[in-house]
Amino acid sequence: MPTPKAKATPKASPPEVTPPDTDHSEMEINERSSDLDPQAIQGSPSTPTDPIETTTPQVPQDPSDAVDAVDAPQLADANDAIAIEPRPDPRPIDGLNPAQNRLIALLGNRSGAAPEYPATFAHQFRADLEHHLQPIADAIPAESDNLWVNKHDLSTVHGCEVRFLAEKAEEFAWTVPMARGTVAHKAIELRLGWRGEPSPMELVDEALARLEANDRGIGEFLQRATEADLAELRTESNERVASFMEMFPPLKREWRPVVEARMRSELCGDRIVLNGKVDLTLGQANGTTARKVLIDFKTGGPALQHRDDLRFYALLDTLRVGVPPRMLATVYLESGRIDAEEVSEGTLDATIRRVADGVARLASLARVPDDAAFRPGKACRWCPLYDSCEPGQQFIAEADAN
Repeated sequence: MPTPKAKATPKASPPEVTPPDTDHSEMEINERSSDLDPQAIQGSPSTPTDPIETTTPQVPQDPSDAVDAVDAPQLADANDAIAIEPRPDPRPIDGLNPAQNRLIALLGNRSGAAPEYPATFAHQFRADLEHHLQPIADAIPAESDNLWVNKHDLSTVHGCEVRFLAEKAEEFAWTVPMARGTVAHKAIELRLGWRGEPSPMELVDEALARLEANDRGIGEFLQRATEADLAELRTESNERVASFMEMFPPLKREWRPVVEARMRSELCGDRIVLNGKVDLTLGQANGTTARKVLIDFKTGGPALQHRDDLRFYALLDTLRVGVPPRMLATVYLESGRIDAEEVSEGTLDATIRRVADGVARLASLARVPDDAAFRPGKACRWCPLYDSCEPGQQFIAEADAN
């Protein structure tokens, strides 16, 4: 490893906080309100409380447990669940429901303390990552295309490599289950700038109209879809947008919300490109002090790779901005559950190792696909080869029996 990085140290924010302008008539941004501070949201300054207590449980590392489907199965053992429960907020914000207050209590920075990183952190972090990736980049044939890697590639290759290759070989085709997430995210994006109080269905209809106007990708699918498919897509997208609006308080511009924030990093002379798109970001770094929160929305129950997905986004955001995010959170819209993790240098170091290992396997499979390893797991249910894969069928049969 290159020279160890200096450790981040907590930094307290100034003791006096100006509450944000509640009618949004001013463009001035409050530093703490952009960090989702509950008192700033409420508009009444008060003495900060202690930081939210968090825990970081050990996550099982069995790659066969990686599941990529949006509607992923729940973890078999409740003890495997990764959750951080906030302490009860003695001053809930009027007008917000308990779920919204709980989200603010969990993700908000009540104390104002946040990790501060040295000015050299960004350079050292990139050097660490490229130190691991350079031998992989050097082995990519000169005539080959650059190696593009996203979160789905990593989570799949860390599971069953045979499934990874089978999915890559399939021609992509839009379906209602695939399209509903895109429609819902577009509707949520429209909600940020919408004047008044639109209903979830109004937002979904406008999102569908805008997406259908594009002659490529999902637009082409919507133009050719049957009335039945459009009705199903409209209904399911509405459910997701309504769940989001029930879980989240109105997103004030002081929080600097960004929906579907795209991130990309070219490494090792552009031979390896990491890219991703996080559902929602709130806040931004203040100098070298971590302030941002990265959030992913999920339906279904928790799966082990959801935290790894967000850690990958944290790595990309650190490379892009030079300062890591403060917190990562997966919000499960059906259950109201929030799984959160505070970002540390240890988190990022572990992510570097996971990404390097995954990129090495991806590069190896591109050269010698016959070396792909079978790793049966819960994701076998969605594998294109399931009907002809005895190890996968046996694993699922035993899982169902238990």
